[in-house]
Amino acid sequence: MTTATIPATPAHRDNWLRRSERWLDERGKGAWIAAMVLGFIFIWPIGLALLAYMIWSKRMFSGNCSRRTRHAAHAFKSSGNSAFDAYKADTLRRLEDEQDAFEAFLQRLRDAKDKAEFDEFMDERAKKKDDVEIDGDAEPA
Repeated sequence: MTTATIPATPAHRDNWLRRSERWLDERGKGAWIAAMVLGFIFIWPIGLALLAYMIWSKRMFSGNCSRRTRHAAHAFKSSGNSAFDAYKADTLRRLEDEQDAFEAFLQRLRDAKDKAEFDEFMDERAKKKDDVEIDGDAEPA
């Protein structure tokens, strides 16, 4: 009994929808928006379908489609030179640490600003309360 194997389809034999999606992803969010606008101009159901697909696949709200994943995969690919790979890994780790430290610094700044605004609010509230009490004592009973 022999089993038939299904040959893998190469990228150039994908259907035209997948090729179009990949082509638009490579060009970024602007290409998706341009395709949607052109779809609305020429055949409005196509523009509507593209808008629905962009929202459903979260392409509308992400920064730049699939570019982020491509760069991340390329960053950890080995170059074949172990010294360079070690240097690259160390540099990437150092940059990530600096980014984390900077984000923590920004969070501390936001927290300090929030605390200062809250303290100012409480001071104004206490001042208004004191003013009301002083005005209330000045009136004859």
